[in-house]
Amino acid sequence: MEKKKLTVALLAGGKSAEREISLKSGEQVYNALDKSKYEIRRYDPASDLPALARDSAGIDAALIILHGRLGEDGTIQGMLDLLGIPYQGSGVLGSAIAMNKILSKQLFVQAGLQTPPYLVADRANPPDAVSVIDALGLPVVIKPEHEGSSIGLTIVKEKGKLAAAFETAWEFDRRCLVEKYIPGVEITAGVLGNDDLIPLPLIEICPGEAYEFFDYTAKYTPGATSEICPARVSPEITACAQDMALRAHRALHCRGYSRTDFILSGKDLYVLETNTIPGMTATSLFPQAASVAGISFSELLDRLIALAMEK
Repeated sequence: MEKKKLTVALLAGGKSAEREISLKSGEQVYNALDKSKYEIRRYDPASDLPALARDSAGIDAALIILHGRLGEDGTIQGMLDLLGIPYQGSGVLGSAIAMNKILSKQLFVQAGLQTPPYLVADRANPPDAVSVIDALGLPVVIKPEHEGSSIGLTIVKEKGKLAAAFETAWEFDRRCLVEKYIPGVEITAGVLGNDDLIPLPLIEICPGEAYEFFDYTAKYTPGATSEICPARVSPEITACAQDMALRAHRALHCRGYSRTDFILSGKDLYVLETNTIPGMTATSLFPQAASVAGISFSELLDRLIALAMEK
């Protein structure tokens, strides 16, 4: 008797600033999914939420290939919970926490994870430049409270440019995070699993000379960035980063998978942030690390669907 296919809802697009990346990722995920195992129904949350609700009784699991607001922040997760559709990755709580850079910072510190010194700047009561420099020095990194893919982020090296950087961040959020800039090597570490977590090989991120850091353009322009996996670091640093990624995953109440980004400065590792829906093209960081661990892109998607359906 032929095994019944699972019906999988593939959600991509949405309304965030990362819509186009989500659509591209969704296309690659669709192509990589094993059509002998899955009947795939595609939904763009920007227009298809009524159809998703109407079809929900016939859907076995959802793959959320959305980034940014209304996709990675717990909102679509809450709707899927209401509809009774299992989905890959973190639930409402973990998604909302990880999307909030300020709350994530506070939980990293509480968990004993080293993270760059910071302060919070509120548009309703903006800090003056002198207090920022007294607290953190220069350069500093200013980023909106909720955006991903380095959207709204500015590295400020001069006192006179602080005000403009705040205005850029405040276009997206009332509050923004101001971090001490830590020079070093960018490292990222993936985690896979629900109760039994597996750390993946580290990736070293080397933006091209034209890019000051791993910004939106460096992330998504082909050839702009070199990504080396496994990262060229010692076994001790590898073990430390993987342990910190596991601790960050747990501290933010993540589930299924996550990817935590670090700066390695000398022998010191600093946690920057954790992503609950990492980029999911075949060449994105998380699938690259899974591939080095012996998990193909198609197999990774199988595993994420299986993790979604675990009780």
